[in-house]
Amino acid sequence: MSEFIEWGALAHVVIAGIVVGAGIPALFALGLRLLVLPDGGTSAGADGAQGGGPVGARTRPGTARLVGAGLCFVVCVGAIATGIGFLISGGH
Repeated sequence: MSEFIEWGALAHVVIAGIVVGAGIPALFALGLRLLVLPDGGTSAGADGAQGGGPVGARTRPGTARLVGAGLCFVVCVGAIATGIGFLISGGH
């Protein structure tokens, strides 16, 4: 059976499939998660009793979270562009 299967090539295909098939979507999901604040993004509580702003007013995530989300999205777009470029060039 091993004379018909190149195990090294199979391992490369499986690893690439896991990275591209699960890693890139997970990175995109992480970027989305970084944009959402832990409290849902509202400055008031669920009952609207806390002060500090109008009920339902949105607050922005911190700078570190915005930079992290931006990096995640840049890597995702770069992976997509690289994949399209690879396919356009003939896939060799």
